[in-house]
Amino acid sequence: MSKKEDTAKTNNDDMALFHEAMKIVAPLAASDKTVLEPEKPVPLPRQINPYNLDGPLSETVSAADQHILALDAGDEWSFSRPGVSRQTLRRLRRGVWRIRSRLDLHGLTQDAAKRHMTDFLNDALHKQYRCIQIIHGKGLSSQDRIPVLKKNIGSWLAQHHAVLAFCQASPEHGGGGALMVLLKGKGHTR
Repeated sequence: MSKKEDTAKTNNDDMALFHEAMKIVAPLAASDKTVLEPEKPVPLPRQINPYNLDGPLSETVSAADQHILALDAGDEWSFSRPGVSRQTLRRLRRGVWRIRSRLDLHGLTQDAAKRHMTDFLNDALHKQYRCIQIIHGKGLSSQDRIPVLKKNIGSWLAQHHAVLAFCQASPEHGGGGALMVLLKGKGHTR
């Protein structure tokens, strides 16, 4: 007998033994359980490159930030990133950090204000400033007296990777027409 014939005979014997063993096996009764399909994983949010200081700010705000930035013209408002303590925001309000630079956006269009603010933030980061001020005005001379820049500036700041927190300035620093902004420090990893 050749090797090939011997292998075929062994396979036939194995199959015969298997079928003989399976004769006494009965199928399981139908179950009333439902097999659920696994859910699709939730996509992770896109990560912002913390080293890209020259990139433009996004045109939209994430749904998670919408509630922070929705405000009325007269409301005092603030923003802080997850992980930034309330104490840090209180310290910003109290003026613990010295204002290192100011940007006045009075009279600018939205596009011009966004460009100036992006350049200003990137320059402040380059100079390693911790606290800056952005003066946007109260919107009293805008159409329908709606503070368009105020709302947009808050949205743009919340999207910038280096902004840890911001709050309305104290009355002596501009009140409802200005924001105090806390930026990441030199060794800050958040």
